[in-house]
Amino acid sequence: MSAVNYLPPFAALLNAESLEIQPNTGGYVKYIRELDRIYADEEKFQQLLESRGSEIAYRVNELRFTEGGNDLITGISALNPGKVGAEFFMTRGHLHQRADRSETYYCLSGHGILLMEDLEGKVEAAEMRPGNLVYVPPFWVHRSVNIGSEIFATLFSYPADAGQNFEIVRKAGGFKLLVVEDRATGWKLIPNLRYTVRTRAEIEAYSRVG
Repeated sequence: MSAVNYLPPFAALLNAESLEIQPNTGGYVKYIRELDRIYADEEKFQQLLESRGSEIAYRVNELRFTEGGNDLITGISALNPGKVGAEFFMTRGHLHQRADRSETYYCLSGHGILLMEDLEGKVEAAEMRPGNLVYVPPFWVHRSVNIGSEIFATLFSYPADAGQNFEIVRKAGGFKLLVVEDRATGWKLIPNLRYTVRTRAEIEAYSRVG
């Protein structure tokens, strides 16, 4: 074993109150004003932007040491509750830059959906409450959706060299299906009329590893 590449074992605390890993090596915050064009009802989003644009939509707190493929990034995503029209607050969603990398999500608090879509448009929606673990396979685009009234927090872990590709979601006009409020069942999936099906060339390009 090379001394240059050697890292000692490390222990961290998951703070249930602040929803942070302590200590951590970084993270970021996304404000409502930064989530333009991810919601179907643009008029409702503009109304929300005028009144609450400076508020936090979600924040990510993470622990990483190296970018090596044999290392891991672990973090906490905390997504605030809310709606834009009938749609619930959600993260931007991404495919890993190295699309053959997988990821796990473990629910710490709240009630949410992990919305997943393969490159050909097959959709899976995993409902999550505290204690639920969801595995996101390689080559699946994914995003978190908060369908509850409290913060939806998940503990995630993925290979450190995975990277994140947000452009694939923007280019397709979002996900094939939207998670919206349903008064009878709480939530349901409906077609996204802005969605553009990926071409075979695009699928092959996203599937390319390396």
